[in-house]
Amino acid sequence: MKKLFVFTFIGFLAQLIDGSLGMAYGVTSSSLLLTFGMAPAIASASIHISEVVTTAASGISHMKFGNVDRQAVFKLIIPGSIGAFIGACFLSNMPGDVVKPYISLFLLMLGFYVVIRFLFKHKKSSEQKNLNLSTKQAIPLGLIAGFADATGGGGWGPLTTPILLSKDGNSARKVVGTVDTSEFAIAISATLGFLVSLGWQDVNWFWVIALMLGGIIAAPIAAWLVRVMPSHFLGVLVGGFIILTNIWTLLKVWSINNMAELFIYVTIVIFWISSIVFTMRKNQKNN
Repeated sequence: MKKLFVFTFIGFLAQLIDGSLGMAYGVTSSSLLLTFGMAPAIASASIHISEVVTTAASGISHMKFGNVDRQAVFKLIIPGSIGAFIGACFLSNMPGDVVKPYISLFLLMLGFYVVIRFLFKHKKSSEQKNLNLSTKQAIPLGLIAGFADATGGGGWGPLTTPILLSKDGNSARKVVGTVDTSEFAIAISATLGFLVSLGWQDVNWFWVIALMLGGIIAAPIAAWLVRVMPSHFLGVLVGGFIILTNIWTLLKVWSINNMAELFIYVTIVIFWISSIVFTMRKNQKNN
């Protein structure tokens, strides 16, 4: 019973971050399950089954608060679902750890771009109704992000959110809500892929139920936070989180001493906090 409460809280925290920043449910949950010795395929399967419920709750909440561009959702879900299904079926044969550092380096640069963009290039047009995303752009983005999500236990948000935020004219609120809502289809496709390749018997239902409970509670709270936070402030928060999560991935690969690693983390946190404070002051002056 104690473990149920602990992992329900983890599910709550993961969904609160994911629902308000557009990423990290899979990454957070996957890290936890792997720490407890679960095989990568089983961990990813458990996460995606729980996400079928949590992403549904998140999507409904985001739509209720007007955070979703439905046209962009439809553009993303078909290629994303295909990529997720393929990734789930071939997880055991894919060297995901080999590719992950290169993706993280790309996303790290995108994270800095997102922060700078929302710090110095905030315009009223960033609150436009529809996201700047064509079908030609959505197809490769959906395929790659869906595949990465299934093979890594998380990747839909970390890939789609920064890429959409880096495009001029896109509202941070709409990006987060659209990414979270479209993830429902990706979770279903990945789950089907895992069930085809693994079967039901290997799924850890204790983890699934615990993660579901926490995620359902957090979903409407996160959607409300996205609704009330100014778009440029949300953009800086998301950008900083992108930087932190990807530098963490890179530092696990690079061989550097502990002092250098600590210095990098402290520098990034100071940069992030300074950006948040600057954004808050800028918002006060504009009001």
